[in-house]
Amino acid sequence: MPKVVDHEQYRKEMLCKCFDLFASKSYGSITMREIAQGLNVSTGTLYHYFPSKQALFEQLVEEISQQDVIAALAEMSGVATIEEAMSALGRYLVKNEDYFIKWTYIWVDFCQHQDLNEIRNNNVFKRANRNYKQAVCELLNIQDPAIVSFVLSLVNGLILEKLWCNETIDFVEQCDLLGKMITAYLDQQVGVREREKEAAELN
Repeated sequence: MPKVVDHEQYRKEMLCKCFDLFASKSYGSITMREIAQGLNVSTGTLYHYFPSKQALFEQLVEEISQQDVIAALAEMSGVATIEEAMSALGRYLVKNEDYFIKWTYIWVDFCQHQDLNEIRNNNVFKRANRNYKQAVCELLNIQDPAIVSFVLSLVNGLILEKLWCNETIDFVEQCDLLGKMITAYLDQQVGVREREKEAAELN
């Protein structure tokens, strides 16, 4: 009997291996032929699943963003406050530091070889960004887009600092600090709304 191939699982397995190939050889320099050799498949098989190197990268981004969110939320579940959530995020970054540094390197390398407007308008990258934002919303139990963007900016900045070999960066310390800042900010906003409500009632 012919071997039954789960094409979706096979595609995901190839994508997983491509992560390490891009990390070791960079998106800009590696060719589809070299990718096929690294995956131990024919170029025909590779092109069957991925019509181009950019299409492969886009599928890698989509897969990674989905898996990142699932893994992070599963590991950080059960937190009761924003400060606890941010502490958990800091520990998660420490635990997966090598992975996040590699992924940031891959992404920066990819961006060097692309038109900025094309990246901004790419629907795959937009979906990935929405996935990460939604994960922060769920983790912190907030819907304020400015805070969500602030958290993601801090995380990305911390990882870039690590990529640039800044050994003074402490993920847990920085995330703890941001957790306290967000909590203080939200408490202040509640106070402002209460004062506005009282003023409106007096008038």
